[in-house]
Amino acid sequence: MSLTMNEIILLKLGELVLKGLNRRSFEDKLIGNARRRLKPFGAFRVYTKQSTLYVEPKEDSCDMDGAWEAMKRLFGVVGLSRARACEKDKDALLETARIYLDDRLRTAKTFKVESKRADKSFPMTSIQLSQYVGGELHEAYPNLTVDVHHPELTVYLEVRDYAAYVHADPEPGAGGLPVGIGGRAVSLLSGGIDSPVASWMIAKRGIALEMVHFFSYPYTSEEAKHKVLDLARLLTPWCGNLIVHVVPFTAIQEELRRKCPEELFTVLMRRFMMRIAEKVAQRIGAGAIVTGECLGQVASQTMEAMRATSAVTTLPILRPVVGMDKEEIVRIARKINTFETSILPYEDCCTVFTPRHPRLRPVLGELEAAEAALDVEGLVQAAVEGIERIRV
Repeated sequence: MSLTMNEIILLKLGELVLKGLNRRSFEDKLIGNARRRLKPFGAFRVYTKQSTLYVEPKEDSCDMDGAWEAMKRLFGVVGLSRARACEKDKDALLETARIYLDDRLRTAKTFKVESKRADKSFPMTSIQLSQYVGGELHEAYPNLTVDVHHPELTVYLEVRDYAAYVHADPEPGAGGLPVGIGGRAVSLLSGGIDSPVASWMIAKRGIALEMVHFFSYPYTSEEAKHKVLDLARLLTPWCGNLIVHVVPFTAIQEELRRKCPEELFTVLMRRFMMRIAEKVAQRIGAGAIVTGECLGQVASQTMEAMRATSAVTTLPILRPVVGMDKEEIVRIARKINTFETSILPYEDCCTVFTPRHPRLRPVLGELEAAEAALDVEGLVQAAVEGIERIRV
């Protein structure tokens, strides 16, 4: 058996193990998501057993490094390890541990061995196996001291039905729930820092997303549109393939500028965004709208302004970053690799027509009176009919 074929990835399931009678559907969704993410890296066998998801290469050409990186971004997994398979024999386990974990065994100062014996026909108990392999490793590596409570390195031995496996401490996984298990939502994706982070946070809770982007050509450039598509691409390793609904928004903004008070412009614009997002949601069967609004960050994100924008839709509006500081949002943006793209200096539709003195506490009746001068339904319908759908 070659080295690639002899190595597998073990994924430790997170919240899924608490799901009781629904657990099987959560596991099936996770397996389906894993298989789709693994396709570019070769043929893999993916299955669950005893709260662990196994990713096993079927052929020598599989790209294990690519598969490992993909699995690190798989929502529903709290930890993952690369493991080496071997015969179900105490000396085979010892030798595999010495070869496979040699670098880590040489650099660690304290260690312990932890064994699991799912195959009860194996002649040693878990404790006996741990003591045997631990004692031999202790002799072979003079730098190591046994510490059963807080070891720097834990060597894991698993004796299962088909083979035995050796691996070390798992790396942290993406956490959360499998994408798609909680239904579908539309997410308003601008070119800023907050909306990609909000999208990532909602996908982490098991929601499949489609993006809605409002594009105001010629006031915003083609480069600004490509920037947003790049942000969507950066989210796909976490969220899966995405569709971006690019909404032509220029006519609505020009009509607002002609007929409505300037200080109400931003909130009126966001009310149109919510109406259009609801139409897109109805079209694709989505149950919520996601925004990157953060309380008090700008004039359109006061409580009164949020109430005014929420009033035009019956769908729940999910605002995952609403109570976060900018530093917290930036930290996540850096982690998910969207920050550098978000700060590229291209205008988006929200910054083009910004009023000089926006109303901080708009009154609902005042906004509805301003909209009476507009053909609201006609403007929304024209925008929806002009949507360009782009798959990334």
